[in-house]
Amino acid sequence: MKFEFATATRIIFGPGTLRDVGSLAAELGRHALVVGGSDAARVAPLLDLLHDQGVATTSFSIPTEPTVPMVLAGVERARSANCDMVVGMGGGSVLDAGKAIAALMTNPGDPFDYLEVIGRGKSLTRPSAPYIAIPTTAGTGAEVTRNAVLAAPEQRVKVSLRSALMLPRIALVDPEMTYSMPPTITASTGLDALTQCMEPYVSNKANPLTDAICREGIQRAARSLRRAFTDGGDATAREDMAIASLCGGLALANAKLGAVHGFAGPLGGMFPIPHGTICARLLPPVMEANVRALRDRALDSLALARYDEIAQILSGDSNARAADGVAWIKEICAELATLSLGSFGVTTDAIPEIVAKAQRASSMQGNPIPLTADELTRILHQAL
Repeated sequence: MKFEFATATRIIFGPGTLRDVGSLAAELGRHALVVGGSDAARVAPLLDLLHDQGVATTSFSIPTEPTVPMVLAGVERARSANCDMVVGMGGGSVLDAGKAIAALMTNPGDPFDYLEVIGRGKSLTRPSAPYIAIPTTAGTGAEVTRNAVLAAPEQRVKVSLRSALMLPRIALVDPEMTYSMPPTITASTGLDALTQCMEPYVSNKANPLTDAICREGIQRAARSLRRAFTDGGDATAREDMAIASLCGGLALANAKLGAVHGFAGPLGGMFPIPHGTICARLLPPVMEANVRALRDRALDSLALARYDEIAQILSGDSNARAADGVAWIKEICAELATLSLGSFGVTTDAIPEIVAKAQRASSMQGNPIPLTADELTRILHQAL
């Protein structure tokens, strides 16, 4: 067995840890590009904490999912202000944008030199500018991943800028930052976190370290996602979901994902669908397709037993099997009022293009068994 495990230089977790950001940043630089979302008021306390420790700031907003042009604008802003570090605070889109900006501040050339699938896929050669990642949602785990997902509008796809050199210097995870998430965002991000713990567990690149992390994340999401959705002020549930999200990020960065995320890039690039909704709609049919394919073509695969284990963790029933896990996921998606892909404009006419793009996606390479075009097509029909 051979594997590698890499993550942020420091992971700082706990309620109230945001208050430490000023002193942490002061150790890394003197002028921070602060990357936030569309609500400037959301980052105002962060700016105060940085200023209190003598760290100058220049603000940059990511109002939607990050695109290549947005990242280039952020790099320009950072360079013109002579920023020597980046602090990102927000959901996965903001954190990924900050990660990409920090990487391109120190590496020459155009993003397309380094992007997967649609770019030249060259390797970054220089470490990113120091980056502090502060999540305000509990889903993507982007604070500990080594890639940034960027939308390329002209190509109608989402692709990754990826390198171990992009890992944040500090991941600061404060569950209190997630208390204000509305139920719909809690649901979509929480289902993303659960998916990102499940897919690496059955991935063909799973390893003992990611296995342990995945089990922990699945267990916490299974017991707390409903509670966080129903009562956003439930501190224990919010903490569980923040840990589940962190576990998912750690796992996917060091194992692989699978067909759910293989579809997510093309679907998210072609239609305005929240990433968590894509995960929720695709997870049950992907699980069913994988189990069926493994039984037909790879009966000795360890992933078959792992799907049973997932069902047992989700349901709390030691006798549960893979089909029970699928039923559990379908049930929670219904409880959390997850919308269908069709409600976002996905039609049967688009399926061939989605399948073709998904087959080229890097995440698809981690699926426990290669799925045929017919199997992928059937999955999408079920998710509509």
